[in-house]
Amino acid sequence: MRTRILATPCAGFVAVAALCSPLSAHAGAELSAGVWWVYQNITDSDFDAPGLNEDLDNHTGGSFADPAFILYADDDGSHGPWHFSAETRIGTGSFTNPSTNNSGDSFAVHKAWIGYDVTDNSSLKVGKSQVPFGWKTVNFWPGDGVQGGYGDQMDVGLKYSADAGDIHYDVAYYHQDDWGEDSTDTLDDNGHWGSSSTYRKIKTGVVNLDWTYMEGHTVGASYQYGRMQDLAEADPADRDDSGTHYAYDLHYVFESGPFVAKYRYINARRDFSGMDAFLASASAPVDEVVKTQRHVGELGYRHNSWFYYIDAGVAMTDTSGNDSDDAQYYAPGVRYNYGPGWIYFEYLWSNGDIDTSGDVYDSDFKAAYVAFDFYF
Repeated sequence: MRTRILATPCAGFVAVAALCSPLSAHAGAELSAGVWWVYQNITDSDFDAPGLNEDLDNHTGGSFADPAFILYADDDGSHGPWHFSAETRIGTGSFTNPSTNNSGDSFAVHKAWIGYDVTDNSSLKVGKSQVPFGWKTVNFWPGDGVQGGYGDQMDVGLKYSADAGDIHYDVAYYHQDDWGEDSTDTLDDNGHWGSSSTYRKIKTGVVNLDWTYMEGHTVGASYQYGRMQDLAEADPADRDDSGTHYAYDLHYVFESGPFVAKYRYINARRDFSGMDAFLASASAPVDEVVKTQRHVGELGYRHNSWFYYIDAGVAMTDTSGNDSDDAQYYAPGVRYNYGPGWIYFEYLWSNGDIDTSGDVYDSDFKAAYVAFDFYF
C-alpha cells in the first residue's frame, strides 16, 4: 500500500502541501488523516476489465486493491461565525476517474467549502459541498447501487441550510459538478453524469425539505433542475448548455434505538435535445430524452460495535427505445468499529446498473468485499 501511495505523481503532494501549509500556520485548524483499502472477489461479471473480471478473480482468489490516503482540514470553532472544511484524496481508491476529473490523476478534492453562520439556526456555504438530495447509504460502494447520479454527490456552488423547529431545509445553486471547465467528478457518485469528452451537469438549482413529524420519523422531498453542457463539440466556444435535467426525490427515514429504516423514490429526466455533437457520438443514449424511476431502501441494526445492514433497490427505464429489464440490486453488509476505524464485510448482487447518460442497462455482477480503514 505504501508503494502505491508514494507512486502518486508529485503534483498531488504539492497540492496537499499547499493545502496544509496555510492551515498549520494559523490557529483554529484541525488536521486529520485516514487510509482505506479493500479486498474484493468477483464471482460473476459481464465485464472483462481487470477489477471487474470474474475469470481473473477465479484464478487469483480476488485482490487487495484501491488504497487511498485522505487528508481532512476543518475549523475548530474559534473563528466565530466562519467555518471551513476540506477533504483531499490520493490513490486509486479515491472514487475519482483521472479521465474525467480536474487533476487528470488519482488525486481529487472531495470537498472544500467556506461557511458562514447567518443565524444560530442557518448557514451559508460556498465551494464544493454535499448536494442536499435524499439520503446517503452506510457505505457508498456497494450500497449506492441504482441510485447512480443521485447518491453521494459533491458539487461546486452555494448552499443555504436552515432549521425551523422540526423542519430542516436547503436551497442551493451548483454552478458545476466539479472544478474546472470539463470535469464531471461528483466524487463519490461518479460515472453517471457524462465525461470530459461527452457532457456535464451545470447551473443546477436544488431545494430540499425534511420534516421530523414525530421522534425518529422523518419525511422529506428534494428537487433539482439544471442544464447540461455539450463537451463533445471540438471547439470549446461551441460547447453550449442546450440540455436540461430534472429529478425529484421523496424519502423517509426512521431511526429509533438500534434500528434504522430508509426509503427513497427518485424520478429523473434528462433531455439532451440540442446537444448535437454529443448525440452524434458513440456515447449517445438510444433516445435524446432519458427517463428513469428508482426505488431504494435500507434496513439497519446496531449492536455494540457492530452494525448490520442491507441496501436494495430497483430502477426502471421509461426511455423510448431502451428495452433493458428492470435493474435490481441488493447489498447486505456488516460494519465493525474496532476503535481507530471500521471494517466492512459486504456483498453485492445486481443484474443491471445506471450508465453515463443516467439510463438503465443490463449487466450481471456479483462480488464480495472486505474494506478496511483507519483515521488519525
